[in-house]
Amino acid sequence: MILALVLLSSLVIPWLMLETTIIYRHCPRLTFPPNGIDFRASGGNPTGRYTNGRTIGDIVGEELGQPNYAVPFLAPNSTGKAILNGVNYASGGRRDSECNWKYLWRLLYVLQINRLSLDIQVDYFNITRKQLDKLLGPSQARDYLMKKSIFSITIGANDFLNNYLLPVLSISARASQTPNAFINDIINHLRNQLTRLYQLDARKFVLGNVGPIGCIPYQKTINQLSSDQCVDLANQLAHQYNSRLQDLLTELNENLREATFVNANVYDLVMELITNYDKYGFTTASTACCGNGGQFAGIIPCGPVSSLCSDRSKHVFWDPYHPSEASNLILAKQLVDGDTSYISPMNLRQLRDL
Repeated sequence: MILALVLLSSLVIPWLMLETTIIYRHCPRLTFPPNGIDFRASGGNPTGRYTNGRTIGDIVGEELGQPNYAVPFLAPNSTGKAILNGVNYASGGRRDSECNWKYLWRLLYVLQINRLSLDIQVDYFNITRKQLDKLLGPSQARDYLMKKSIFSITIGANDFLNNYLLPVLSISARASQTPNAFINDIINHLRNQLTRLYQLDARKFVLGNVGPIGCIPYQKTINQLSSDQCVDLANQLAHQYNSRLQDLLTELNENLREATFVNANVYDLVMELITNYDKYGFTTASTACCGNGGQFAGIIPCGPVSSLCSDRSKHVFWDPYHPSEASNLILAKQLVDGDTSYISPMNLRQLRDL
């Protein structure tokens, strides 16, 4: 069995999982249909997943033999033996009141809130850690975490999309920090939190890098690009961050004894789907299946009044930011059994079997 830890996520989520346009952009209510329309476990009802069906985390868990989906930490049933199937700490599973609070504070200070989010989610895991001690006993709990658990962390994309690249509100962030300084801040904070997880007995980690955020429907729409164009600045930031992330994981693999940090190359995986979408049976890699606004339905996130495509399996993107379940299936299988071009130094099946 796998304990999956999801901290922050955006374009792709390895493991798992309004009244004004601006607030809806930052705090989309995932309890709204048609999110989850193809998620069989809920009968097609929304569950907090940013897709029409299963997330990459759901699919990875199935492929690796996880009997049940990870429970959201804030859900009432995230107690007792249920936590042995995995716990999801991702911000997408939070209560709406917390999302609104997060958005309002972002207006006051665009960078600090993401630091706080990561800290809080590790705090939440510390609570789960103590629950495991009571459930299994300290010795068995430690063994469970070190040998039978995989911790999946994806951060970075939201920091760029909702801070550094956010129209109007990002002006002060870009004026006060260079891209390198911004990325340094993220990497340093990530190092601290990964070390903290290690001190809490986490040993197997997979970290997803930032995908080609300049190619998502939202960025194409607000920048008025054609279907085959991407936003250069956004993708350049992703490349810079991804290079630094790889350096960090190399450092941690060398310095944290008995820990294994795996790099999921989300950027190249998603770019392959976008570039060669027809090879995989898709008809578009530009237009969101569910969304509203602009040429690519990329301004307003998926909700009850959104336009919905007729064949969800033919769209690379479900909404303006996130892949469809059809894309997630392709991406997840590469993470589980793919070669080192997409996941290194080993794939997730090999990581599980360590």
